[in-house]
Amino acid sequence: MILNYISWNVDPEIFHIGSLSVRWYGILFAAAFVFGYFIMLRIFRKEGVSQELLDKLSIYMGVATVAGARLGHCLFYQPDYYFHYPLEILMIWKGGLASHGAALGILFALWIFSRKAHKSYWWTLDRIVIVVALSGFFIRTGNLMNSEIFGKPADLAWAFVFFRDNLVPRHPTQIYEAVSYLLLFFFLYYAYFRKNYGEKSGLLFGIFMIVLWTMRFFIEFLKETQEPFENNLFLNMGQLLSIPLIIAGIVILYLSHKGKLSSTKN
Repeated sequence: MILNYISWNVDPEIFHIGSLSVRWYGILFAAAFVFGYFIMLRIFRKEGVSQELLDKLSIYMGVATVAGARLGHCLFYQPDYYFHYPLEILMIWKGGLASHGAALGILFALWIFSRKAHKSYWWTLDRIVIVVALSGFFIRTGNLMNSEIFGKPADLAWAFVFFRDNLVPRHPTQIYEAVSYLLLFFFLYYAYFRKNYGEKSGLLFGIFMIVLWTMRFFIEFLKETQEPFENNLFLNMGQLLSIPLIIAGIVILYLSHKGKLSSTKN
């Protein structure tokens, strides 16, 4: 029966030297920042912005992504546990990162960055979402290599049998998300460089918010819940957190269309 599906038994660890382990997830997470950096460098050069400012932005993004994702997981998915063991919040190597938390952390960090750099908040957001979409592709690919965040049982030719789980054929929701985010990246990249969408404040950011979180909302119907308490919810936590972000995107896109978002520096 297993032969009718796609067998997946990839070792999450590439190699280890002593106690040092190099894993696919870590490599792909790092690749997201490397590729993102060079794409942003092209954007900054196109607009005559210094590479020094990009280096500062990269630091803000790195800290905000990890801290926001970790805090998001602890507060949204396992608050009771981490309130009892707060020091374990710092133990990122034990796993537990939430994309919604990363999104909130990035939004806050970029607001601080924009003020310090004397750039418009919308200018920063409209450009950073291009590489954030690409980062989503790398991170979900990392989840696939870890055999985690998979889907519900499925009787489909492309269903994956995760040997590190329970050999039940499942939706490869990591691939669904990864491909969706990659397509969004290509669209945003094209819209910026070929259609000059970046000239209208909030346009790219509004599109990003609507498309990414809408895709996430619908793919969640095919996912297994991450925590037991979600089984008692009409919508899972990922969907509940996506709804306000979709609404925010719609509002931002409307305001952008009306020209009500300031493009002036802070």
